[in-house]
Amino acid sequence: MANTYDVTALGELLIDFTENGTSKQGNPLMEANPGGAPCNVLAMLQKLGKKTAFIGKVGKDMFGNQLKAAVEAVGIDTRNLVIDPEVHTTLAFVHTYPDGDRDFSFYRNPGADMMLTKDDVQTDLIRDSRIFHFGTLSSTHEGVREATRYAIDVAKEAGCIVTFDPNLRPPLWADLEDARREIEYGLGKCDVLKISDNEVEFLFGTTDYDEGARILKEKYNIPLILITMGKDGSRAYYKDLRVEVAPFLQENTIETTGAGDTFCASSINYVLEHGLENLTEENLTELLTFANAAASMITTVKGALSVMPEPVAVRSFIKERTGK
Repeated sequence: MANTYDVTALGELLIDFTENGTSKQGNPLMEANPGGAPCNVLAMLQKLGKKTAFIGKVGKDMFGNQLKAAVEAVGIDTRNLVIDPEVHTTLAFVHTYPDGDRDFSFYRNPGADMMLTKDDVQTDLIRDSRIFHFGTLSSTHEGVREATRYAIDVAKEAGCIVTFDPNLRPPLWADLEDARREIEYGLGKCDVLKISDNEVEFLFGTTDYDEGARILKEKYNIPLILITMGKDGSRAYYKDLRVEVAPFLQENTIETTGAGDTFCASSINYVLEHGLENLTEENLTELLTFANAAASMITTVKGALSVMPEPVAVRSFIKERTGK
């Protein structure tokens, strides 16, 4: 029987306040962009023609209402988006540097996303999905950690492909050793890993990403490992293959928010369309090229969830840059 959903994701849904000029008084103006890595991933998958659902929690407040409306507007199923009547929606303030990189300040002590419980999780939604996707922001605190692990167990039992993006945000962890343990837990459960260069450095203390990939394969036996390296492009490791694709650098990059999520979604989409068996060097090159291009395009706009690039625009961009 065919699954109703291509991808169900569990995790944080929040408001990213991004800088958008200054007022007449010289104060920074902040724009309230819908955000949160799992829904950013689902938003891009929706653009790619896939059917998705989200499991998470927001507050019963103006920001929770805005987020629910934004998620529904891009087509993501919100039947398991829980509204918390007592705890406010999580907020993140993003400070952007001249090169497009950024720092985060979170207002989340507590925030509604971390109040998700095991009892909130609609397991039928996961069982009716081809892929289950998660990160570690839903494992920073005990209750939501239990909900995340429960959802992963349901997904594994149901035979879903499990995809994982650690999405390390040090300010959200009381102890970085907790973060390490939760990332390691995720590594032990996933079939596809999207991990950034700084997360490889955090885990293994090396900037030799081939070495990091070797350890990941040896220790966790993950079928497909994708390492993003920012301005240095990305790499895929699959069986005995190692493929690297250069980035699509932009002169008009505004900020990098959502770039990793766009890359992740594009990669998941490739797995949905081609599976995880018998991938070739050509397949991996194609996967990374599209993912790099889509990630590059999202850096030229503010926000992520509501402004994901159209697939036809990504393909045109690739053709324009590579002639292919």
